Amino acid sequence: MGAFLLLTWIGSHWPGLYPASYVAKTIAAAGLLIYFWNHYTKIRWNYWWLGVAIGIVGVVQWVGMEKAILHCWPNYPRPGVDIWNPYEHFNSTAAMWSFIILRWMGAALVVPFMEELFWRDYLWRTILAPNDFRLASIGEWDWRPFVFVSLLFATVHVQWMTAIVWGFMIAALLVYTRSLGACIIAHGVTNFLLGGYVLFTKNWYFW
Repeated sequence: MGAFLLLTWIGSHWPGLYPASYVAKTIAAAGLLIYFWNHYTKIRWNYWWLGVAIGIVGVVQWVGMEKAILHCWPNYPRPGVDIWNPYEHFNSTAAMWSFIILRWMGAALVVPFMEELFWRDYLWRTILAPNDFRLASIGEWDWRPFVFVSLLFATVHVQWMTAIVWGFMIAALLVYTRSLGACIIAHGVTNFLLGGYVLFTKNWYFW
């Protein structure tokens, strides 16, 4: 997560490095996940079907809520960001589509594992058991992680108000199912469908 955020910061501060930083952070996160896999919490995939359903609801919520906010409050406070259109930044069609595919697959496959293991596993349980997160159960109910993890999750997203609501939805899924796998699937489905929406509508704001 740290490596991913560092490279995200580099890409946001030096726009010319954005494509390279995105490729680097996706590969770095995937490589670190694989390298440290045996140290992570064992993932159970029960309630996978509920994860799929919540993921579909999630993309409707994300796009719909963000559009409603922009319509009612065009200048609502959010981190400054340039809308990055890959069609305008590549000289080669092959290079452009290679980047788009990696961007889409990274969001749908790498990010869900990385973020759910960090937010809904490690941080959630650390709030409950600061001395040793393993003493807390996966999805153990307590209002503190339910609220704080959702709020902190929103800080790494430009569409932060929408991300808070999405974070509460996934938090509820975790508490109900006690399944990290269901949360990973929901996250992956939302990100995959959001990527499809972006490519279909060319509304790059959502990427």
